[in-house]
Amino acid sequence: MSRFTRFLQSTFQFSSILFATAGCAFIWSSSVSQSQEPAKNKPAAEKLNYAIALHGGAGSAPSQFDDAANERRYKSLEKALQIGVDILKRGGTSLEAVENVVVFLENDPQFNAGVGAVFTATGGHELDASIMNGKNLACGSVAGVSHVKNPIILARLVMTKSSNVLLTGAGAEEFGKLMNVEMVDTKHFDTEAARKAWGKKKEQEANKQSSIFTGRQKSSEMVGSYQGTVGCVAFDSEGNLAAATSTGGLTNKRFGRVGDSPIIGAGTYADNESCAVSCTGTGEEFIRFAVAHDVSARVKYAGVDVETAVRDVLTKRLQPDDGGIIAVSRTGQITTQYSTEGMGSGAADSTGRFEINWKWK
Repeated sequence: MSRFTRFLQSTFQFSSILFATAGCAFIWSSSVSQSQEPAKNKPAAEKLNYAIALHGGAGSAPSQFDDAANERRYKSLEKALQIGVDILKRGGTSLEAVENVVVFLENDPQFNAGVGAVFTATGGHELDASIMNGKNLACGSVAGVSHVKNPIILARLVMTKSSNVLLTGAGAEEFGKLMNVEMVDTKHFDTEAARKAWGKKKEQEANKQSSIFTGRQKSSEMVGSYQGTVGCVAFDSEGNLAAATSTGGLTNKRFGRVGDSPIIGAGTYADNESCAVSCTGTGEEFIRFAVAHDVSARVKYAGVDVETAVRDVLTKRLQPDDGGIIAVSRTGQITTQYSTEGMGSGAADSTGRFEINWKWK
């Protein structure tokens, strides 16, 4: 066989291999492309432009108030929700929405946050608040402040203007002064309703040596004395989540007690990869089970929807009457759930949904 003939045979064999390989590659590539095509005739879910939810504290129920008080609370929740919706409608951020909603509720004497905060055992007020940005997990909180008019504003400044996450007591207030946050006399937070609740609680405790509890056994100091904590969660047009929570804590609380509201991962959490969460109830239980983060983790790692995640935490991790949770997912799904007698809440989104969950008639 001539050298030329052998060259032709080799060239033919190599060309055949190339052709076969290319053919296989074409077939493989085509099959992948086909498998990734969306199912035809399947309607796409409507993409939400924004979603927001708020709460006015677990443990409160319409049966505890007369018609006039119930109407006032309904209107306050309605106005607070509208504040958040207006911000989100004009393209404002979820952080802006949750902060402004909570500021409004802190200034409303009907709730246990800011004006209307419960009294401590020594007759003062110790306020807690936290806020979190789901976009980058930035967060800030304050605990045990007594002169900061709006603790949620200071919490956001801790997040944005300091390298810290949580500041407490006098140190938090000193930082607030540096940030030119409005300060008030602690009596600014007094209300007659909170004073009466304090008197009743002191009377209940009068014949007891201590109201400290061990393990998961609640004391009378804790049961039913946390009503009125406020919180808000939001999803904005950029797909960013945020959460904020504010409280005056427990009626007649002692020893510098701090609950879950200023604890990131317990009372407040937001992560763009899962959901935003705000909690209300018996703070010790929410801290113990890192409830806000637990909800987020179930959505993020277990792949369950936010409604299921909240329901499972409330029913399988917490005890009956421990409190309530509001959450919004990274797609704008909202859930507001509680295991107590009641919980004032509201929810709205870009489909036109706007509802307040507080019925007394």
